[in-house]
Amino acid sequence: MQVAQNINKAEQFFSFEFFPPKDKSTWPKFLERAERLAGLNPLFASVTYGAGGTSHDNSLDICSLLKKDMGIDILAHLTCVGASENSIDGFVSDLVEAGVTDILALGGDGVAGSTGDDQSRFFHASDLVEYVNGKFSDVGIGVAGYPGGHPDSPSLVWDLEFHHAKLAKGADFTMTQLFFDSRVYFDYVDRLGALGIERPVIPGVLPIQSLSSLRRIMSLCGASIPGDLYCGVEKAFEKGGDEAVMDFGFEFARKQIAGLLDKGAPGVHIYSLNRAAMCERLITDLKRDGYFN
Repeated sequence: MQVAQNINKAEQFFSFEFFPPKDKSTWPKFLERAERLAGLNPLFASVTYGAGGTSHDNSLDICSLLKKDMGIDILAHLTCVGASENSIDGFVSDLVEAGVTDILALGGDGVAGSTGDDQSRFFHASDLVEYVNGKFSDVGIGVAGYPGGHPDSPSLVWDLEFHHAKLAKGADFTMTQLFFDSRVYFDYVDRLGALGIERPVIPGVLPIQSLSSLRRIMSLCGASIPGDLYCGVEKAFEKGGDEAVMDFGFEFARKQIAGLLDKGAPGVHIYSLNRAAMCERLITDLKRDGYFN
């Protein structure tokens, strides 16, 4: 549980998310970008895992390469809905063998039985947390949090209570879905605190790098974006295309990260989209301003 322990010890940190390219012919370019970001000294990197195990092998291979060849501590995403105990045991055991001792426990988008196991006991991330905590005591466990509420939650109160249950079953920290209004994050932390939850809540930040990628990600994750921010992105695109959008996105992300850290966030998790230039620019600029030192 190296990542979980380091999060608790760190005063201020940053981390990155990567997703394994499906086409292995693109791996050299991906690994080159990952190595550039590893040189910035992130506390850890998370590696996504396809729902239903669709990218199981790619995820495991990328986790191993980043850990062994680049020395990055890894938080491996693990989805569980419809999975079998054997498949989870195998994946977690393979991770540990590769030196990866932390997972981000996720439900996933499938339905029970979608992987061929119609007797699956895993319906929610809380089921995975309880199982892994009971069987792999040395594995650290993070869970996803939704400052604006999970899309399937009937209410924010229900969502917070459900999240409390995930943590009570053995999760070590929370990593949030992306958001653009930091007041939503701090309100979320306050609400969790009122329930007696004191474990770290790491804000997830998405630097806006193009108009098309923003639209795609918003449609996939269901997160909301303030109207004035979206209008600003559109105006930047009309004025100078994606190059102008990237400059606009950089300024917004830099201010957002600085504001989060200034007000007490333990660190930030940056959704890199497997791109290096924006992340390098952000971290270099923030370090120059005295952050992450």
